[in-house]
Amino acid sequence: MAERVSRLSTEKAVVIFTTSQCPMCHTVSSLFSELGVCAAVHELDKDPRGREMERELARRLGRVPPVPAVFIGGKLVGSTDRVMSLHLAGNLVPMLKGAGAIWL
Repeated sequence: MAERVSRLSTEKAVVIFTTSQCPMCHTVSSLFSELGVCAAVHELDKDPRGREMERELARRLGRVPPVPAVFIGGKLVGSTDRVMSLHLAGNLVPMLKGAGAIWL
């Protein structure tokens, strides 16, 4: 399962693993959309192997629930708290530019 998560996490400049009923997942996805990012979003509760991927993401993040799990440029950035901290500090947009996710 680690290989599948790694493969999916590099399919676009920004990849977000979510569940469809998670309000924080929606918040993070909305933030990227507002920044002009076309992220790949994987809703784990709608994937037949989603539970296995959730366990792998929980292992990588060291937390449960493991969503949202955000990858930028193929690297695990973290969850809502980390993404919002980066954004508030002014570091998220440069990171997105560096990954080729936005061209502002």
